[in-house]
Order: sequence, then structure tokens, then C-alpha cells
Amino acid sequence: MRASVLARAGIEMSGDPVFLPRVRRLARVSAVVLGIIWFLAIRTTEPHDAAIDGALLAGWVLMPTVLWISIHRPKIRPLVFLPSALVTVGLVALCLTALPDDDVARGGWLLITGGILFGGFLGGWFWFRWFPVPASLDSPFSSPRWALIGAHVAMIVAGVALVALGHYV
Repeated sequence: MRASVLARAGIEMSGDPVFLPRVRRLARVSAVVLGIIWFLAIRTTEPHDAAIDGALLAGWVLMPTVLWISIHRPKIRPLVFLPSALVTVGLVALCLTALPDDDVARGGWLLITGGILFGGFLGGWFWFRWFPVPASLDSPFSSPRWALIGAHVAMIVAGVALVALGHYV
């Protein structure tokens, strides 16, 4: 990562101990949720290219791995871009090629993908500082930022529930 990008980075890319509980939580959550998304992709969608499943699987394995390693080596934290991109590309490809016929499950996949895209946008904005971050959102612990994160999480959780409901019920 270029020095100018890291110079602009906030606490998210640092080794500041105050942010480490968030990194640990993200590692745990990504290990579970990305695994559920991968499982649902192989079980609930139309036949599709194995590269989609491979991208989702690789993202599932790499995201918590990068986050856990970054606890002791924060300089590698920018590598979260790779698993994030793999999952995003995999989900977009899935939506373009293999959505199930069931309307509820289809809506769930679109919601999951929208939630992941929104989370990627938030990561680019807050972690990578691709856009200026207003003072009210600069602190990772501010209420407005938690509201945005909550929307991201709610989209994914609702999407997973709809996929499961549409496919298994």
C-alpha cells in the first residue's frame, strides 16, 4: 500500500489497541457469515460456473485469516480488499447468472449482494478513505457510523433469511 494512502488512513488501518476488538469481531463474524453465504450459494442457486463458488470460498477463507493476522501485523490490513473483492465479484456473478426461480430466495440473494456492495462501499470510504470522511463519521465508534454498519448487516441477515425461507420452507 502506498505511503500516501496509509498516511490518510484512520484508526481502522492502524495497530491502535482500541480498534482491535472490532477487528476480532469482524474476523469471527466473517468466518460465520461468509461461510453461510458460500453454503447457500452451492445449495440454493441454479447451476453455475465453479469459479463463482471458488471466489466465495476463497473470500470466506481469506477474510477472517487476513483480519486475524492483521491483529499482530496491522500493515497487512489493507489486504482485506482481496477477499472483499472476491466475495463481491462472486455474488454479482451469481446474481447475473444463477438466481433461483423462487421469488423470495431471488430477493434474498439480491439483498445479500446489495448488503455486501454497501459494506464494500463503507470499507472503501472509512477504512481506505477513498472519499473524504466527515467528522461525524470519522470515529469508528460514532452512532452515525454504527447506523450505517447496522444497515449493511441488516441487509445481509435479511437476505440470508429470505434465501433460506424461499429455498427450505
